[in-house]
Amino acid sequence: MNRTPLRLALISLVCSAVIGACTPVGAVMGAGAVTGLAAYQERGVDGVARDLGTSSRIMDMFARFDHTLLKSIGVEVYEGRALLTGIVASETIRADAVRLTWQADGVVDVINEIRVSPDTSLIDTARDAWISTQLSAALTFDKQVLAINYIIETVGGTVYLLGVAQNEEELERVKNHARAIAYVQHIVSHVRLKSPAPAG
Repeated sequence: MNRTPLRLALISLVCSAVIGACTPVGAVMGAGAVTGLAAYQERGVDGVARDLGTSSRIMDMFARFDHTLLKSIGVEVYEGRALLTGIVASETIRADAVRLTWQADGVVDVINEIRVSPDTSLIDTARDAWISTQLSAALTFDKQVLAINYIIETVGGTVYLLGVAQNEEELERVKNHARAIAYVQHIVSHVRLKSPAPAG
């Protein structure tokens, strides 16, 4: 659907490192950048690679079953939790997408946020992309938020959040940034709180 620029950059970089870049320069830049970016994520470099692999397997299943699923359904995976978003024409299509997602290796949970509506004109993809970009920028420049730990999807003015928050305060800051953006109608959080460090 509407992936944030930070997310797209990370996908590109990790794919370069995991799958292998076309040129030696690309391989070096990809591996180095992945280590630098993913190391700051709670899930780490290996976790990022696993999630991207899982996401790829889900999309491959979608393409083999019905290639139109790739157009109407967004797939994001964080720590094995697969978030499905979008609007489809029937309950059958939604059920097929969920079923296929569960079959993908690496999926530990499926978060079904797919909406059913025969009128897909409700979606303004340009506006949704703008919302995601605005929120991504706001989080990136907020020094009290580890923006790299968040995945943002926007569908029909609803912002979906996935990832890991350091604490309740950080998550509330993220939500407040979303609330401040024009055209945002709802915020749905599937963000987990970081487990407190063991007393020692």
